Amino acid sequence: MFRISRYSIEKDFKLKKIIVFAVICFGAWSYYQKEYLHVSSNERGQSESVAKIIKREQVVPPQIESRFRCDGRQYCSQMTSRAEAVFFIKNCPNTKMDGDYDGIPCERDSRF
Repeated sequence: MFRISRYSIEKDFKLKKIIVFAVICFGAWSYYQKEYLHVSSNERGQSESVAKIIKREQVVPPQIESRFRCDGRQYCSQMTSRAEAVFFIKNCPNTKMDGDYDGIPCERDSRF
């Protein structure tokens, strides 16, 4: 019959170790792809929305004849009406009145 040499057994054992190591590495890589790159794609989505916001702020529409004017105010507490706040977010740079960027300023301000 066949004789199995010690060299053959050691070679098979080393091959099994390599295969087990490769399977563990593949599993770790798959887990990384699933968990960490999913977060990165969400961050990319946030980066894109930030880019849209920056682009929106850079495109300054022509000033509309209005009773309001940009004077550096940025916060809801500095506004006297919702109309004034809307004018500021549409026409003035660096406003901080629309936290969710839906175009509606001062949503939590109970005065308006």
